[in-house]
Amino acid sequence: MTTRDRGVILLICGPPGAGKTTIAARLRRRLESRDRPVRLHHSDDFSSRTYEQLYERVSDDPADAITIVDGTFYQREWQVQFETLGTVRFVHVTASLETCLERNRSRSDPIEEQGVHVVYREFDDPEDALEIDTDACGVEAAVDRIVASLDA
Repeated sequence: MTTRDRGVILLICGPPGAGKTTIAARLRRRLESRDRPVRLHHSDDFSSRTYEQLYERVSDDPADAITIVDGTFYQREWQVQFETLGTVRFVHVTASLETCLERNRSRSDPIEEQGVHVVYREFDDPEDALEIDTDACGVEAAVDRIVASLDA
């Protein structure tokens, strides 16, 4: 069964500065060009109860849509919670700690570096995730890999 047959929830997870938001935005454009309804939710849009609010938003998305969720999801409990919503596929976006710190510093609104260190150190890898190392893989290649995994 391909993504044309049912809705899928893609959890784009990983440490801050790994490239999640950039990949999620480009993926959305690519999937929309295939005439599929696509929803994109960013954890950065919420300042409190982040994963509870993301869960509520995603659970309201149409069943035929591809839903992309961009967040660290570094704790297993958040990953497991989203699996209750249906067909969930994890994309673990990563990069070296140095790359993540450098990218974070270049943001218009960087998070505290200690936060990057904590998420990087405590990240609980999701099971059966497509792993994308953005130190070795560019954005277009990453999106190609994700789309290919959806069509498999």
